[in-house]
Amino acid sequence: MTSYQSKLSASLYALLSISFWGVSFVSTKALLVKLDPFSIIVLRFGIGALFLFVLLLIQRSRMLVSIKYFPHLIILGILGVFVHQVLQATALLTINASSAGWLISLSPIFTVILSILFLYEKMNMTKIIGMVLAITGVLLVTTTRSGQSLQITINIGLFLMILSTLNWAVYSVLLKSLKIPYPPLLVTFYMSLIGMALTTPFIIRNSGWESITQLTHTDWAHLLFLGIFVSGIAYWYWGKALAVLEASKVSMFLYLEPVSTLIAAVLLLQEKVLFISVTGGIIIIIGVIIVNGQLVPMLFSRFKNKRP
Repeated sequence: MTSYQSKLSASLYALLSISFWGVSFVSTKALLVKLDPFSIIVLRFGIGALFLFVLLLIQRSRMLVSIKYFPHLIILGILGVFVHQVLQATALLTINASSAGWLISLSPIFTVILSILFLYEKMNMTKIIGMVLAITGVLLVTTTRSGQSLQITINIGLFLMILSTLNWAVYSVLLKSLKIPYPPLLVTFYMSLIGMALTTPFIIRNSGWESITQLTHTDWAHLLFLGIFVSGIAYWYWGKALAVLEASKVSMFLYLEPVSTLIAAVLLLQEKVLFISVTGGIIIIIGVIIVNGQLVPMLFSRFKNKRP
């Protein structure tokens, strides 16, 4: 496979991942009516781990990994599964799915900040402008209309959702930099297993299994989607994309995730979409694109080419 074909395949993997993740907010929001966040995480990653295990058996892949890489897998499992999913599921208790989808677009900005702090990349005016725009967009997304007046709605859900985007930036950078010498499928399997194991004590403490008997066929359909496509395939494909492309380039696909969430929220949850929220979401996307240095150079190049 040529370099171009590899990059194209990696881009498709990333696109599929964010499409599944975008819809995942809607499925999680629907399940929170009957299940607590910890029960959802245990069930979805249990289903995901089982699905990945079956794939490994079909491919006759080697299951064992060197003990020296277990700390790496534990760290990734804690950040990418346990912490990340607890933050998002808890956030969805107080914010709607479409707002969560818009806010996830902040993750690439945090990736840039981490690069500045730990990789000593320089901050420039372009990045500052992009960050200011993105923050403005967040303020608009978190704004609701009450009567004829406009007010800012601040709750713990918004804070947790933004915190989860920072966590995801750390996870993506680590997944790329740790360079674990095993196939993404095997790494994702162990991460799912670790994440499920860490969350299981909470479902036992909360007696979460008692709510499982109340689930309908629709609820189980949401769980199977979250387990197989979101926890299994999406995490696996994200790892495959990061194995080929730079972390910053893969993070660019997160800009499209809010679109997937918004469409699913409207169709499946009948959520009302405020014009100001859509405007704020668009501003967030423009801001994060500018932060990554994609929009300004492109516009400048086009202007320069049009000059006589």
